[in-house]
Amino acid sequence: MAMNKTTLPWLMLISRSVLFIVVQGLIAFFLALIGTNAAWEESARWWIFFPILANLASIALLVRAFRAEGKHYLDILRFSRTTVKTDLLWFFGSSVIGLPIAAAPMNILGTAIFGDPLIPVNLLFRPIPTWALMVGILFPLTIGLAELPTYFGYAMPRLFNGKSGWLAYLVAALFLGLQHCFLPFIVDGGYLLWRGLMYLPFALYAGLMIKLRPSLLPYFAVVHTLMDFSALSVYFML
Repeated sequence: MAMNKTTLPWLMLISRSVLFIVVQGLIAFFLALIGTNAAWEESARWWIFFPILANLASIALLVRAFRAEGKHYLDILRFSRTTVKTDLLWFFGSSVIGLPIAAAPMNILGTAIFGDPLIPVNLLFRPIPTWALMVGILFPLTIGLAELPTYFGYAMPRLFNGKSGWLAYLVAALFLGLQHCFLPFIVDGGYLLWRGLMYLPFALYAGLMIKLRPSLLPYFAVVHTLMDFSALSVYFML
């Protein structure tokens, strides 16, 4: 059991990246079976399905991990009534800085790496059928329950046996940012650099706020949901 307590937070850190790759591999395998050329490359088109399955798996893993400690997963996502006023002040104050940090890197990095911010955007957002977009709504609906809770609600407080808080924060934020390289995984150096760095500033910022004030986690989970609804809306502009 002691070993599990030591290793499980690390396994949770890599779990989502592994899940993304596994789902992409399964889709690529199916595409290859039906005769699709360049099946792996074509599988990237369907990336909005990857986080849906990964989110459901992450929630299941979190439920089991917290239950093993005699705790309830949903407790970390409950808004605190006793600190709500202070939490809201922190949240709205941090949002003034956090929203630009979340939005700006996509175009800045796209221009710096490719010379045109639309080149990586077009690699990521490829046309998909209407039915896929309808199913894709499950992506933002489940993300708030899975992603930040995995990295900052579960892993961060438990890394290094809880004895190295600032290092744990940096590691958790780094893994959160870099997981996007696998969502989807496209074998292109510029794309991987763009994807890996795109959300790293926000991961560092959100992790810092949650480390300083853990009761902000449910607020950031809501914002994360809204951010990914915004990401999904890009498909309607294609």
